[in-house]
Amino acid sequence: MDLRELVPALNDFASPSLAESWDNVGLLVEPSPPHSVNTLLLTNDLTEAVMEEAVQRKAELILSYHPPIFAPLKRVTWRSWKERLVVRALEHRIGIYSPHTAYDAVPHGVNGWLAKGLGACTSVPLHPSTAPSSPAAGTHRVEFCTDAEHLDTVLSKIKDIQEVSCLTTLPARVEGEEQTQVSLNCSQKALLEVVALLSQNNLLYHKTQILLLQKPLLPHTGMGRLCKLSEPVSLSDMIERIKHHLKLPHIRIALGVGRTRESPVKTVALCAGSGSSVLKGTEADLYLTGEMSHHDVLDAVANGISVILCEHSNTERGFLSELRDTLAIHLQNKINIIVSEKDRDPLQVA
Repeated sequence: MDLRELVPALNDFASPSLAESWDNVGLLVEPSPPHSVNTLLLTNDLTEAVMEEAVQRKAELILSYHPPIFAPLKRVTWRSWKERLVVRALEHRIGIYSPHTAYDAVPHGVNGWLAKGLGACTSVPLHPSTAPSSPAAGTHRVEFCTDAEHLDTVLSKIKDIQEVSCLTTLPARVEGEEQTQVSLNCSQKALLEVVALLSQNNLLYHKTQILLLQKPLLPHTGMGRLCKLSEPVSLSDMIERIKHHLKLPHIRIALGVGRTRESPVKTVALCAGSGSSVLKGTEADLYLTGEMSHHDVLDAVANGISVILCEHSNTERGFLSELRDTLAIHLQNKINIIVSEKDRDPLQVA
């Protein structure tokens, strides 16, 4: 597949619009076109070892779950390892694509895969995603009526305000008089300017309505998962399930106050990777994530919630094998998809 055909297909699999606002997702490195992709290499982290593997296995595109370019690069030299990744990618005509939190959000993504290790359960996002394009623009809708005498002047001044969109006019009859109803969408910042403008005319101001535009929630899509088990199990059994699912000999566990390893687990709040901000404040018997700060673990334990930590990328990497199979179907088996053999969590238990 040509890269310019493949990237939209990858975006359709998990829209970059679902990623967190702070994230850096999508196509990060693009060789000069045309660029044909026969082999796609999947990795959780793009390290120099993985880059050399991509070169040796003749991959034309790397899908790196974590974005290797996050902080802006001021130069591309041989000095730092992330700069060297870009140099090697361009030298060998290898593109780099990163989905990161877009894959966290979708139902068929990383958190959905992590939840499969718990056993039979139902799950809902802890922080549901909102529809990215509805409403089309703005955070507020402003509606007011004005007479023909003031219409042109008001419209002219409104059009000078930045971040105003969807400006429409309709004939209206107010208290027996022919007037014009004006509707517009605007941002929070622009709202202050619109209200200031309308308040200069008491008649306009008293005929103004301001509506908050809320985007609808997307079902089963969002950050983290709250899982309710079909049948409660002991914490000991849950530990073994998680170790088996993640193929780990060891995990870290903090017992909640008043809990033992035989305490029943009915609800599990989980977040692949670093879960502190996503899990915080959620009521559950158990938190499952890769890493949390010391003080967030203490908070959870004090609230009677046990915590299982598996190291950051260990809660994500196993998803790649499932991703390989589902992407192959999504891309109609047009390209060869392989999983990195060099990708691994940097932390080990000695």
